[in-house]
Amino acid sequence: MGLLDFIGLSKKEPLSLKWMEVDMHSHLIPGIDDGSKSLKESIALIKRLENLGLKKVITTPHVMTEFYKNTPEIISNGLEKLYEALAKEKVSMEIEAAAEYYLDEIFVEKVANDEPLLTFGDNYILVETGFINKPHILHETLFALETKGYRPILAHPERYMYLQEDPSLLESLLSSGVIMQVNLLSFTGYYGKPMKVLAEKLLEQGSIKFVGTDCHNHRYLDHLELLPNSKFYQKLTSTPFLNSHL
Repeated sequence: MGLLDFIGLSKKEPLSLKWMEVDMHSHLIPGIDDGSKSLKESIALIKRLENLGLKKVITTPHVMTEFYKNTPEIISNGLEKLYEALAKEKVSMEIEAAAEYYLDEIFVEKVANDEPLLTFGDNYILVETGFINKPHILHETLFALETKGYRPILAHPERYMYLQEDPSLLESLLSSGVIMQVNLLSFTGYYGKPMKVLAEKLLEQGSIKFVGTDCHNHRYLDHLELLPNSKFYQKLTSTPFLNSHL
């Protein structure tokens, strides 16, 4: 028995994301949100994700009225530059782009006015809210998206304080068919204990349809290496999430 075994720190198996196949939440187009800052960083991150076993990445820049005024054109142009850089580096992993839309009044107007929105897979659209208070337009906006033919995915619900504090609201969203995407980092405790607890609860009750890295930079992937230490790692790797269908 080695010293690490004696003190309970025996080395776990190395991280693999081969079971996930497709990462549908990340911020890898450089310079347009709080994710990657340069093409060099984006290429390095994508290489790391490929080495972890992923076949495809759908990167999802923030679209937030006050902070990240990204349009489909801005995102498309950024993706093209990323394609060119990846080709020069002979990186072959498939890359697509959609967006992570912040639920605010401007977004509601976009939906009502049938403005083009970026989707992926079976008309999925990734949406997020503020972390503390429930948006008063939450149900209204999700319903509006559904009536327009979109399939909204709520990004990282485990991180929202208003859902941590109100299980009945979470249950009502699940009952109404809202699709949930949980960040893998939540299972490592990266965001804090309440987020970890809710992520584990959602996994145990089978409420998670998608998982994602939400990768912004190398720090995210460095910490993700701790995922095999989670007691839920085997359950994560054996759960039939919908990622592989994208």
